[in-house]
Amino acid sequence: MRVQNDLGQDSVPALVLRLAIPAMISQFVNVLYSIIDRMYIGNIEGIGDLALAGVGVCGPVVNLLSSFGTLIGLGGSIFMAMKLGEKNMAKAKQILSNSFLTLVIFSLVLTIVFLLLKEKLLLWFGASQITMPYANTYLTIYTVGTFFALMSIGLNYFITCQGFATVSMAATLTGAVINILLDPVFIFLFRMGVAGAATATVIAQFASFAFVLYFLRSRRVPVPISLGGYEASIIRRILALGLSPFLIMASDNIILIVLNSVLQYHGGSAEGDTLITCATIVQSYTLLITGPMLGISGGTQALISYNYGAKNTMRIKKAEKYILLLCLAFTTVMFLASRILPQYFVHLFTRDAGLVKLSVWGIQVFTLAVIPLSFQYVLVDGLTALGCCKVSLSLSLFRKLSFVAFTLLIPMFFAPRYTFFAEPMADLICSIVTTIVYFSIINKYLRKREMEEVG
Repeated sequence: MRVQNDLGQDSVPALVLRLAIPAMISQFVNVLYSIIDRMYIGNIEGIGDLALAGVGVCGPVVNLLSSFGTLIGLGGSIFMAMKLGEKNMAKAKQILSNSFLTLVIFSLVLTIVFLLLKEKLLLWFGASQITMPYANTYLTIYTVGTFFALMSIGLNYFITCQGFATVSMAATLTGAVINILLDPVFIFLFRMGVAGAATATVIAQFASFAFVLYFLRSRRVPVPISLGGYEASIIRRILALGLSPFLIMASDNIILIVLNSVLQYHGGSAEGDTLITCATIVQSYTLLITGPMLGISGGTQALISYNYGAKNTMRIKKAEKYILLLCLAFTTVMFLASRILPQYFVHLFTRDAGLVKLSVWGIQVFTLAVIPLSFQYVLVDGLTALGCCKVSLSLSLFRKLSFVAFTLLIPMFFAPRYTFFAEPMADLICSIVTTIVYFSIINKYLRKREMEEVG
């Protein structure tokens, strides 16, 4: 069977584009799930700004849930791509079977756990007495649909790693279009407000899940989903490979939770909810940059993993170069756009003049170091794709801890709004450190793989 992309033979620059562009679009569309919800919620008459603050508190919790889909999906797909590179189809089939079982178990358990803990989590993560009703309503409905969200996110990786990047994109687009169409219907026509936004999202996620499951059960894929062949050692390897990107995503959400809590604490009753509303808008804009960046670096991991399995280290080096160039081009464009266009984005959420001014300033501060951040994303994800997870995890956690440290320290000496500078400070420092570490170890690591080929 001829797949859309032959990861071992096709031109590397062409493969990077064919894998990265659909993944960028998919990630951009995933971002739209939250942004469209927030855009409509912010425009609910009379309660828009408060409801937006409530949903903003939910955002990191929702993304934390979704990161468990990445834990299994990305870990399993990296493992599977390596075996496909080795031409070990039986093992690849077994990896997919074990990944599917693990996704089902995680999805069911997390649904129950988060439903039991949601109110405590929201209070810990920055909800006030005023915004709590909106946050609780949104998170309750979303959590009920957690199964579909995690399954669609996790299984989609196995479509990409088999060379069907555009099909993976189509699965995400299906959910996004449904979400866009249903949001105004449930929020305004049915007058469901925040509950309507969450309901539309859950229905959209179910549609994406149905699409992905149908495709992976079809004869179009070289390795379809099957049952059986379960082994604890395979599941442990899947979780080990997925742990680094999972902790990266989970810690991304944890630091946003820390940011919201710090803003609520230092802003107090006078500014707390306003600052969180602003942070929600700023974070929504930032996702328009980091989402596609993740698409570039994550969507091309299968190319690196496949050629690592095939022991073709020259294609790995070439791939990393073109992935980095593409990411730098994208972040340069977005840096310039962030200096010129953020007010138009902010107006989608609010018309309050003070909030617009504060949010535009916040966006421009948050994006000061997005260009060097390309090195962090591409090099860390490249190390993960090579199975060098301890190093990639250490580099990622260093960035998160730096952000948390700056977030806690800055408001002790400056006004609460200057906490937004924690993001570019952490991004710049950690991108430099990551680049130094990567180029000091990569040649030795790949030479070791070449020696394995000789042996």
